[in-house]
Amino acid sequence: MKEKKEKGWKEIPIGGLILEAGNATQYETGSWRTFRPVRDEDRCIHCLICWIFCPDSSILVEDGKVVGIDLTHCKGCGICARECPSRVQAIRMVEETTFEGLGTWD
Repeated sequence: MKEKKEKGWKEIPIGGLILEAGNATQYETGSWRTFRPVRDEDRCIHCLICWIFCPDSSILVEDGKVVGIDLTHCKGCGICARECPSRVQAIRMVEETTFEGLGTWD
């Protein structure tokens, strides 16, 4: 029986390789979360600071106003909640297990 030879370092593809620009929307990464952002519509002043700082472009904006959070791409980092002005605190992080069985909503 012939022994299988492992690939050398030159034969292994580079990890994290992006072959085309703008392809992140093709990959749903929201299932990685432990915490999810929950936005209080009544408290939000639409300053867009959360949108500026979100590394995943998960803050949904229409006509200059925050309209929701794209939970299929949000990884739950909490930057949006941290950057939301303290006088407003319109976004809070909630344990993902709180939402089990409820589907995705914000």
